[in-house]
Amino acid sequence: MDLFSRSWAALRTAVAELPDEDFERPSGCTGWLVRDLVCHLVIDAQDVLITLVTPAEAEPTVNAVTYWKVADEPPTGRDPLDALIVRLAAAYEEPHLLKFHLDDVGSAAGRAAELADPGARVSTQDEVLTAGDYLGAYVLEWTLHHLDLIAHLPDATRPPVEALARTRAMLEEIAGAAFPASFGDQDALLVGTGRRAPTDDERAALGELAARLPLHLG
Repeated sequence: MDLFSRSWAALRTAVAELPDEDFERPSGCTGWLVRDLVCHLVIDAQDVLITLVTPAEAEPTVNAVTYWKVADEPPTGRDPLDALIVRLAAAYEEPHLLKFHLDDVGSAAGRAAELADPGARVSTQDEVLTAGDYLGAYVLEWTLHHLDLIAHLPDATRPPVEALARTRAMLEEIAGAAFPASFGDQDALLVGTGRRAPTDDERAALGELAARLPLHLG
């Protein structure tokens, strides 16, 4: 849960530091500008708030890793919800309004996470898991989207190294295999989730794992 707070704070800080012109640059998410990704983070923060106040009595059905499902196809940006987020982002018109909304809702989500009982059961997307596992799952969400945010912004604040390491460990568990030691954590995440193609040397180092990649998480 501490890593949730640190990764979320780092991502919000990175957004707060962006100059206005960077909101019109492409993000690492297919079909989305930076402003669209930031709008998606607002929705994510709302989901955290909703889930943490949606208690469940049933036994957990997933944990922080099995919460993530692997899709057959990569996102195209043309999904109806994705398209809605683009329209919502454009409606803000001024980047400072989007920054304000993320800071407002995002801070509330951060406080809710700090106050949550990690052993309490919550429900989301027809699944039950502990609040601790739910927040642990979101370390992956925040870290990958932090990489998406800075994909074309080399001077922006980077994700915490411990968040990169934890997300790599989660991705390896999802893949059922470890990435080669020659891969840095960031490269493992970018290649492993299809955010960039492996080089010839990287593909050779991946061996049989290359056939299982990329993993499209949702």
